[in-house]
Amino acid sequence: MDESYWKFVEPIWDDVSIYDGEKIFLEQYSKLTEEEKTLFSAHWAQSEIMNGGLGQFFSNSTGVLAPEAVNAFMKLGMPKTAEAIKQAMFFFGEPYPRDRSTREDKLEEFFDKNGDDVIPMEEQEDVIAEAIEEENGGFENAANSFAKKC
Repeated sequence: MDESYWKFVEPIWDDVSIYDGEKIFLEQYSKLTEEEKTLFSAHWAQSEIMNGGLGQFFSNSTGVLAPEAVNAFMKLGMPKTAEAIKQAMFFFGEPYPRDRSTREDKLEEFFDKNGDDVIPMEEQEDVIAEAIEEENGGFENAANSFAKKC
């Protein structure tokens, strides 16, 4: 498995915290190169989404970088993936809340109203699972191709 994109992510992995809220994330993220921003955001998003779906991505700390993930997938030539994340973000209202507890409250409200068996953002969930694996050759291929151009 070729992970040449990882050469951009690994050196900055501990330099950007997704765990300490919007302000710290944006401050640290702003210091990255455009290549690092793209690959860091896309890596985190696809990792969380493929592990536990959009619910996991948005309810975990990774949700702080959702707007950056949309931009990242566009740069990787994955507009279908970017659009699915963008549409899923509307579930949380506008402006999109980077605050984790706000997103968790919105999800809890949804489950209280609809029951635990209903999947929030189900339409986007179906689109994104396939898109991450197939669009532009799949995430790893797209990320590696992007990294090789840098």
